[in-house]
Amino acid sequence: MKAVHFGAGNIGRGFVGLLLHDAGYEVVFADVADELITRLSQADSYAVHEVGENPAVRTVDNFRALNSNAQEAELVQEISTADIVTTAVGPHILKFVAPVIAKGIVAREPGLAPLQVMACENAINATDILAREVASQPGVTAAVLDGKAVFANTAVDRIVPNQEAGQGLDVTVETFYEWVIDRTAFGDAAPVIPGATFVDDLSPYIERKLFTVNTGHASAAYLGFEAGVEKISDAMADQDVAEDVRAVLEETKQLLVAKHGFSNDEQEAYVQKILVRFSNPYLPDTVNRVGRAPLRKLSRHERFIGPAAELAERGVVPEALLGAIAAALRFTDPADTEATELAAILGSESPVDATEKITGLEKDHPLFNAVATLVEERQAELARTPA
Repeated sequence: MKAVHFGAGNIGRGFVGLLLHDAGYEVVFADVADELITRLSQADSYAVHEVGENPAVRTVDNFRALNSNAQEAELVQEISTADIVTTAVGPHILKFVAPVIAKGIVAREPGLAPLQVMACENAINATDILAREVASQPGVTAAVLDGKAVFANTAVDRIVPNQEAGQGLDVTVETFYEWVIDRTAFGDAAPVIPGATFVDDLSPYIERKLFTVNTGHASAAYLGFEAGVEKISDAMADQDVAEDVRAVLEETKQLLVAKHGFSNDEQEAYVQKILVRFSNPYLPDTVNRVGRAPLRKLSRHERFIGPAAELAERGVVPEALLGAIAAALRFTDPADTEATELAAILGSESPVDATEKITGLEKDHPLFNAVATLVEERQAELARTPA
């Protein structure tokens, strides 16, 4: 069995590639980073260090590596005979990997089982994005794709922090992971990946992850930044920050239980597991790394405004989420372009216009005025700050 995986970075090697390897696939890594591909091509194996509860060291071998820019013909050939194609490149990069995936699908011989394509990205229904990009390529029609490929959405979760210098190809990750896959796309031919969970309805799991892990992680980052700490684990060791993060997840739990039918006990157990993960002292994640890109995190259907808006629509005032949103508005990092852009919007727009631009909320939305008040307060703080 063979899997082609786009994205040979830390997540690709330490999560998706590891699980595919453990499932018995030969993994062909594809990436545009010359040095990384060269090192992988010259290596026989690398180690994945799982830290936290029940730590372990896992060895990954039986892999090859191709440069997706310089070795496109070879990559097309690999895809044309592969069983699975996965990605971990970032949702905005999917449009760049779609052309070579399309060429590989077109080149598949009749009679081969359909190529099973899964985008393992930190985005809702990322495989749908990839499928649309593949379908838009020259020479690709519904008739061409029919029988040659199937596309399945997934939800992925594993904290892979910035790596220590000198680790080489080895990767440090947390022990916890979750890879949930929509089985309905495969019919009766779902792949066998022992580390993955197959479900008939993926949407509850996508939102549970987004509104628990991502919301909680970003809350810890922004609240920890305000508290003056460096690492996420240090933020969670601060009693006030930990209580505020817990309050945020209590609100998102209320939404997830009401919306998706998770039992209160089930979601509470999930929340507790997540809080333990954030407190893992062996993960050197910083509040600046987790907090970067605040404009994306504050956008309409993301981890803060998304659940807060739905709670407001249900008549609930999301006080804890509003507190985390206020902290996000106060996040600063000269090295982060989005943090700089956020400050520019706050410094140049009216409170109403800034709220619309940052959050995408409509003026008549029940959450709008509360967020606009936070924006106005932040603007007043900035106006009082000496240049």
